[in-house]
Amino acid sequence: MAFTVPLPRSPLDDGLARWYERALGWAAVDGPPVQLVTGLRFDVLELPAAAGRAVLRRRGAATGPVALMGRRMGLLVAAGSAEELPGLLDWLEWGGISLDLAALGAGGRMTAPIPPGRSGSGTPGTAVWLRAPEPGRDVESSLPALRAAGRGDAGAPCLVRLVAAAAAECHRVRLLSARPCGRPHGAVSQQLTPQRFASS
Repeated sequence: MAFTVPLPRSPLDDGLARWYERALGWAAVDGPPVQLVTGLRFDVLELPAAAGRAVLRRRGAATGPVALMGRRMGLLVAAGSAEELPGLLDWLEWGGISLDLAALGAGGRMTAPIPPGRSGSGTPGTAVWLRAPEPGRDVESSLPALRAAGRGDAGAPCLVRLVAAAAAECHRVRLLSARPCGRPHGAVSQQLTPQRFASS
């Protein structure tokens, strides 16, 4: 008689959804992988990791929590920001340009990164926090958001500046990846038409 033994449950998934719900008050869905529901407490700007690293260098501390998910990076922004992204890109004169920049908002989900201090962050492909949210702190008030005159939290980073930097870096990564192999950088850049980069 053969016995079927169920696969062991991953220690990363054990209680991970409950940790996010208890520690941060964020809606989470059990996995594998555990996922965080977007559009309720936060939205996510998702871009290539190479562009994301450049944004973090440019913007410094003017971002909220940041997650790395393989070759993609997720910048947490205020809930409702995903709906604003197409209009912001048009306003910043990036509309119609192919950018590898997306937003997860209402009804979306992102893979839940391993909380700080928990094991498993060395597993290939595991989502990890580069800048983790702090339990017990009002994370949402520190997320990049649109601010109307006289409204909003003056301490929150500006969503417009973050999107401008993200669009410029996504475009730069796309141009660099399109460069033919074996040709010097200068030779390619002479063939490209000048592009307007939004200031940050």
